[in-house]
Amino acid sequence: MSAVKELIRTEADGTISFGDYELENKTKKSDYEFEGDLYKVKTFKEITRLEKNEMFIYESEPGTAVLHLSDKAEGMEFSVEGPEDAQITVEGEPETEYDIYIEGVLRDTQKSNLGGKISFSVELDGVNAQQVKLIRKA
Repeated sequence: MSAVKELIRTEADGTISFGDYELENKTKKSDYEFEGDLYKVKTFKEITRLEKNEMFIYESEPGTAVLHLSDKAEGMEFSVEGPEDAQITVEGEPETEYDIYIEGVLRDTQKSNLGGKISFSVELDGVNAQQVKLIRKA
């Protein structure tokens, strides 16, 4: 298990990791500065949520640990771990199609809603992280 005990951290490769699904009680950390933006994470066993400059970025139910999150204009990439299967919602561009890859396999193509949200499930086993990649279609 690789929960992020400090709740959010900057990685050497210029990405961020966050979330601790082992916590019994909701815990949060605000005003974490990364690349000029302020992040807030709320996490515990039931939910993990990340905001950037008070705008939604990521949410999972139940809680997860997200490693090496990279959020660029062309899409989002991260590894996710958790004790059981998770429903994940991420923020993309409004009404835009995204290819969703899990472990390098195209699992779905979805059009984000008016608010830009995209939801999908990831099978988790409490041991192995799953690599997730969302690529914006041209």
